Amino acid sequence: MSKNTFHLVSLGCAKNTVDSDSMAQLLIYDGYRAVEDPARANVLIVNTCGFIGPAKEESINVLRELAEGKRKNQILIAAGCLTQRYGSEVAVKVPGIDGVLGTRRWMDIVQVVRELRKGPHPELLYHLPDEAKTVGTDEHDALRVSVAGASAYLKIADGCRRPCAFCAIPLIKGTAVSRPVNVIVEEARRLREAGVRELILIAQDTTDYGHDLGIKDGLAVLLEQLTDSVPDMDWIRVMYAYPGYVTDRLIEVMATRKQVLPYLDMPLQHAHPKTLYRMRRPSNIDWVHRTLGKMRSAIPNLAIRTTFIVGYPGETEEEYQALVDFVQETRFDRVGAFQFSFEPGTTSEPLGDPVPAEVKQERYERLMEMQQGISLQVNQSYVGKIMDVLVEGRDKGIAIGRSYRDAPEIDGMVFIEGQAQIGEIVPVKITGAMAYDLTGVPEKQSIQLQVNCE
Repeated sequence: MSKNTFHLVSLGCAKNTVDSDSMAQLLIYDGYRAVEDPARANVLIVNTCGFIGPAKEESINVLRELAEGKRKNQILIAAGCLTQRYGSEVAVKVPGIDGVLGTRRWMDIVQVVRELRKGPHPELLYHLPDEAKTVGTDEHDALRVSVAGASAYLKIADGCRRPCAFCAIPLIKGTAVSRPVNVIVEEARRLREAGVRELILIAQDTTDYGHDLGIKDGLAVLLEQLTDSVPDMDWIRVMYAYPGYVTDRLIEVMATRKQVLPYLDMPLQHAHPKTLYRMRRPSNIDWVHRTLGKMRSAIPNLAIRTTFIVGYPGETEEEYQALVDFVQETRFDRVGAFQFSFEPGTTSEPLGDPVPAEVKQERYERLMEMQQGISLQVNQSYVGKIMDVLVEGRDKGIAIGRSYRDAPEIDGMVFIEGQAQIGEIVPVKITGAMAYDLTGVPEKQSIQLQVNCE
């Protein structure tokens, strides 16, 4: 076992992955080396997820596995959302944890490691300050990014000030704090210089970006700055928009700035006004219809991803049917769904969890089965068209990539027959469609085949 090595497990969403990669950067700056085998590491770190019940359980299980296999002189740190919210409870559930680091102070990871490694038998260390207002100002030169091939997630803000009744994120992350525009732009520039072709902007709510900085239409302003300052960034993708905050200026920027992909992830959560009211979400469905219509009119070939919750407390069959009808009518490109997960401490806690598990499951399956059919029909409409595809890998002679309609990990893929260079964006003629994925051939190969046939 090398003296300065660490093994880091990142759980949960892409935002968590950015935090994990930022911690890894700081450890590497301090002379540490990342290793894949936990047995070869001095420092074991789990960046936990505490969003819903199954995620909490996974985090505890991973911590227990590492704690049970921990060797002499190894230290185990539980970091992230679960520890920020539950603190000492996590250490009680998992004997063998040496340090607890909250998500709001991920940038203190080196300090925590140094403190724990002062002696052979470290005392349990809790590092859970509430301070979150220094986002973007004391990050110790760590890039707030997670790079995978030619794509990179870039975190533009942290925390959330929305009042959603079912969500514990404000309890965990605190209120929304935006990173300075110039810092984000400089990181984007450095990413492009390093070969990144796709920039994915993430936050708990990207459309709230800049509110705390006094910037009106902050996300639109940021996109303008990014496209002006890094004009050779091929793709810029926007995730996690909040209903009601997709402004006319944002629509205009998406429509006129070619680098900004015609793609928007906008979680709507439900479609019945009463359900949305109980969720403490925007309940004006007319606004949703108007905005979607405005966006689709202004932005050709717009792809919209959304997510819904089924089985929310008090959801009647009538309310659920309104959701089904809405999805059927609107025909989203991508839909994800969750079964309601009871979260103590949230404002929905008094509502309990009255919808039976089997009802949640049935509603979930019904919704996703319907969406599968819609997705197939939408995908079939692309057969015969030429689409730019970012190539990310190869398997058994088939290149695998994503189009503008596909965010990493959550959306579909494009499978390409023939030669295509990893890391390049290539025009592909779509030849086939499945429920979630497409098949195609490079445009040049398609043209050559046509010539040969003639």
